[in-house]
Amino acid sequence: MRLAVGLLVLLAVALAALTLGRIGHRRAVLTASARAVVQLTVVALALRGVFAAPATAVAVLAVMFSVAVWTAGRRLAGTPGALRAVALACGAGAVVTIGLICGLPVLDRSVRTLVAVSGIVIGGTMTAATLTGRRLTDGLHRRRDEVEGWLALGATPRRAAQDVARDAAAEALVPALDQTRTVGLVTLPGAFVGALLGGAGAVGAARFQVVVLVGLLCAESVTAVSLAWLLGAPTTLPETPQR
Repeated sequence: MRLAVGLLVLLAVALAALTLGRIGHRRAVLTASARAVVQLTVVALALRGVFAAPATAVAVLAVMFSVAVWTAGRRLAGTPGALRAVALACGAGAVVTIGLICGLPVLDRSVRTLVAVSGIVIGGTMTAATLTGRRLTDGLHRRRDEVEGWLALGATPRRAAQDVARDAAAEALVPALDQTRTVGLVTLPGAFVGALLGGAGAVGAARFQVVVLVGLLCAESVTAVSLAWLLGAPTTLPETPQR
């Protein structure tokens, strides 16, 4: 009961702030919150079965990755070849990072660790892909004259859009960099708090969180650079929005 009341109060405050600011995301906040409750309940029940039957972890990871690719790809729906590019970029970032963390192994080899790390890393690749793609599209809109100038001088599409693609990838990494720089000073990230609440010691929780943060930098860097490369040689420039 206290949990339900607390969630309702938090939602009420969020909706009040959006209403006062005349920002039209009230329905999105309600929908996202409802989905989070339902999805986490389902996941919690599903993971009990996964931990009992480790082979099913593959199916769980496949679902995580598919949803991440679909979500990021949908955000870039207006970009030709976006879904395929997102799948390749997110796949590269996730495989390299999860492979290193679990293969070396940096953390203990267990199904629990694999699922926990994979969920965080795949989520990071989704964010990096979305930000990179959106920044790239926006940059091609804003700097259309610059890109067309390069093309007029005989540059290849990749060279013409090279600076825009680089800036897009760099901007996409800002949230992960800020989170890593300020950890422990501004925030106590979820992985650290979760490990503490799960009974781990402070040193063990800090170790897990450091691995997660550096792993996210690795995954998001690979994803951002890969996607900027895959989408960074447009054969046609996006249409300028009509005012």
